[in-house]
Amino acid sequence: MNINTTVLQIESDKYPEKGRIRIAIFMFYFSMGFCFASWASRIPEIKTALGLSDAAFGTILFALPVAQFLMMTFSGKLVTNFGSRKVILFAVPGYAFCLVNLGLSAHGWQLAIALFLFGVFGNMCNISINTQGVEAEKIFKRPIMASFHGGWSVAGFTGALVGLAMINLKIQPAFHFLIVVAIVSFIATLNYGKLVPGKVEKVIPIGGKKKLYSKPDKGLIQLGIIGFCSMASEGAMFDWSGIYFKDVVQAPHALIILGYTSFMITMAAGRFMADRLVLKFGRKNLLRVSGILISSGLLISVIFPYMIPSTIAFMMVGLGVSSIVPSIYSAAGRHATIAPGIALATVSSVSYLGFLMGPPLIGYISAAAGLRYSFAVIGIFGFCITLLVSKIKAMH
Repeated sequence: MNINTTVLQIESDKYPEKGRIRIAIFMFYFSMGFCFASWASRIPEIKTALGLSDAAFGTILFALPVAQFLMMTFSGKLVTNFGSRKVILFAVPGYAFCLVNLGLSAHGWQLAIALFLFGVFGNMCNISINTQGVEAEKIFKRPIMASFHGGWSVAGFTGALVGLAMINLKIQPAFHFLIVVAIVSFIATLNYGKLVPGKVEKVIPIGGKKKLYSKPDKGLIQLGIIGFCSMASEGAMFDWSGIYFKDVVQAPHALIILGYTSFMITMAAGRFMADRLVLKFGRKNLLRVSGILISSGLLISVIFPYMIPSTIAFMMVGLGVSSIVPSIYSAAGRHATIAPGIALATVSSVSYLGFLMGPPLIGYISAAAGLRYSFAVIGIFGFCITLLVSKIKAMH
């Protein structure tokens, strides 16, 4: 038996319950998605209760992505210095408890502060839980990151359904969110002990000490730009798909949600298929096709703004975006010289700008030229993904 085989066997023996580790990490992805979906399900009610105009509420909502963006580097350093498992210990409960603050907000400024804190803890969850996903891939020695992100998507459906039930039962948001805290706490208690031990990674460059400030890694920036294009497309679908079906497709009132639902279903399904597709066709090939699917779907919806073609088109977009973020996170987490927490924070920082800029970009273009043209512009991002993936060297 050679040395490499022996090392691999030792690594495998360190984690005899690999299946249980995978379930535990999956459930933390689920918990993160469940918290976010629970908040989203009560947004209309909270807005009405606070008597906020569309403009005022839109401004307040901006506190969430701003907090997440500002926390990127800090979250990466936390995970690198203390390990992802220790960060999860306080980040996930903190994220859940922030929901209660959202439900108890009685004024717009209180909601803004609560949303900012929700974003702070949400970003710590994002970096630490995705770092766990990277570590799990190392244990399994094959792609499994997309299936974890599938757990987040499943939680989106679950949280929306629970929220709908709470609304129909006339349960106040604050009490609804306390129930979510109890559920997430139960999940965390059952699964925390099975997470991958939080490994502190400090990689010192050969030939000297690591600089306090250094030039961002080119490969990670490239991955981040791919993520930017994907998240801009994803954000557009989250925020504008219903409006597109209402104003452009002119769907009946009962079917306005069809576009968003079809997108979400195929995005979730695609994430559970993506890991196998990576193994079969390779990560680069899958992402090239993903970019083409995004562009083709959006352009079909623009050229044929009718019920059936647009529904199929939005399904294509869902499949297209499903594998991109998990794939770039997986590639970033395996960087040869940068700790996973820092690498993920770098890629997330660039990628998340897509969520910040994509939906407003659609609004501006729509106001100037119409919603169909704005979707056509976002469609270009898919082709950009395909071109960038062909040139990138950090993807394997």
